[in-house]
Amino acid sequence: MTASLKKTPLFELYRDYGGKTIDFGGWALPVQFSSIKEEHQAVRTKAGLFDVSHMGEVDVRGKNSLAYLQKMMTNDISKLKDNEALYTAMCYENGGTVDDLLVYRLEENHYLLVINASNIDKDVAWLLDHAIEDVQVTNISPKIAQLAIQGPSAEKILQSLTETDLSQIKFFHFLNDVRINKVSALVSRTGYTGEDGFEIYCQADHAQQVWKELLDAGREDGLVPCGLGARDTLRFEAKLALYGQELSSEITPIEAGIGFAVKPQKETAFIGQEILKDQKQNGAPRKLVGIEMIDRGIPRNGYPVFKGEEEIGFVTTGTQSPTLKKNVGYVLIRKEHAVIGEEVQVEIRGKKVKAEIVKSPFYKRK
Repeated sequence: MTASLKKTPLFELYRDYGGKTIDFGGWALPVQFSSIKEEHQAVRTKAGLFDVSHMGEVDVRGKNSLAYLQKMMTNDISKLKDNEALYTAMCYENGGTVDDLLVYRLEENHYLLVINASNIDKDVAWLLDHAIEDVQVTNISPKIAQLAIQGPSAEKILQSLTETDLSQIKFFHFLNDVRINKVSALVSRTGYTGEDGFEIYCQADHAQQVWKELLDAGREDGLVPCGLGARDTLRFEAKLALYGQELSSEITPIEAGIGFAVKPQKETAFIGQEILKDQKQNGAPRKLVGIEMIDRGIPRNGYPVFKGEEEIGFVTTGTQSPTLKKNVGYVLIRKEHAVIGEEVQVEIRGKKVKAEIVKSPFYKRK
């Protein structure tokens, strides 16, 4: 199986650290190193290190790059200054989501897009299909590795390897050419776990060195390697969307609860603007809400949700929350049923089991 899968620059190290690999969207990636619960708890209380080199990176440059990105993105890219990042979506004409992504402004007329691994080919094709004059769009994903160190001790650990004052990197900001020992990296502070932490972008052939040095530096502070399993439970508790579950070509950003990344009032028209403007003003037909199971059972992606005999939506993500120790999930349901305290039923293996709509996210960092 592994031979046919794509591999990150860190693949050869997984076994050394006890990594158990799975097929994740055509990539051979570690689902866990010790256990999902242990890794989850480490990130919440100490620190965890993730290999996210499967993510895609796209270089956009040229004198019309801002106008181009304003057309392609739902958020207002004109608000970005150098060394700032922005979360946004790209949408189809019907408001469905092409992808959710990060835009980094490196300098005037030069941006870095960070896109989801399973969407790299589709996203790059979409971007190239809509390219305009004097804009160069280049997929640089194979050249770039990305590591993410997350958790309360992340800054202390990474700071021990660099002379750059990391405290000057504010949330959704970054610095370029940060020296991690002798390796040059772009270091940002956006996070996908609900905790503080940093993303480290470096040349692919430097990834193994940075990985080893970070784990060595963080040993006394409880830093552990983490896999996809903990990454999913962490982002889930913090209600951070995952493309293919909370977002898809059939789900708009408004429905998925990321309306904050949609700016229909910006001066430049963007793809899908009219649909999203209407949904933002008048409400989308569906809404993403949290549920807690009343009866036994774990809600899983795709399970149908009912109100009595009427099917009203489906589960996007569900699990037993390692932090809450409860079976919880997110469901995309018709807006008239999205009321805190309302009881619904989730069909699990042919049986309808009770759940209650509750406040979310399930976890917020203090």
